[in-house]
Amino acid sequence: MLKKILPLVFVLLISSAVQSQGKKAPAAKAPEKDYTENVLTIDSIINSLYSSISGEKKEKRDWNLFKYLFYPDAKLIASGKNDEGKLQVRYMKPEDYIKSSGKWLVDNGFIEKEIHRKVDAFGTMAQVFSTYESYNSKKDESPFMRGINSIQLFNDGKRWWIVNVYWAHENRRNLIPIEYFPED
Repeated sequence: MLKKILPLVFVLLISSAVQSQGKKAPAAKAPEKDYTENVLTIDSIINSLYSSISGEKKEKRDWNLFKYLFYPDAKLIASGKNDEGKLQVRYMKPEDYIKSSGKWLVDNGFIEKEIHRKVDAFGTMAQVFSTYESYNSKKDESPFMRGINSIQLFNDGKRWWIVNVYWAHENRRNLIPIEYFPED
């Protein structure tokens, strides 16, 4: 009998440990503004991501909205070359991104516009490939940079959460494939 019960107990213990590892949606203090509408759909959360980091020079960003979009332990992952010219990735929490880029965005002006989106979704998860162009001002005629944001989303039954944003900039050796541009 003990031989029959032990495997069952083991499976239950493992299952319980895995479930306890999952992060729960934050029950932190409510934001100053009601951002509920910003996270109800994939469209609204992606648009909110772009709008929260974008603005003209000296224009304050809504960092409370930015932080509200992300699930606990979510990551922003920048890819590119380091000082030695080697490709690498850099992992940041939303707070890290604000600390490392927030001042630069305001001092220089930064407008990131989505120009194309490809969404794959299944159940509670979605993967979004979002092609972007970056400008210093809305008045600029051409972007200073383009790339793709790979955005992973989770829906907890009440709202969408950003789990990860992983991006790569376009360069001469790494051009954005035609399927990630708007159709003419």
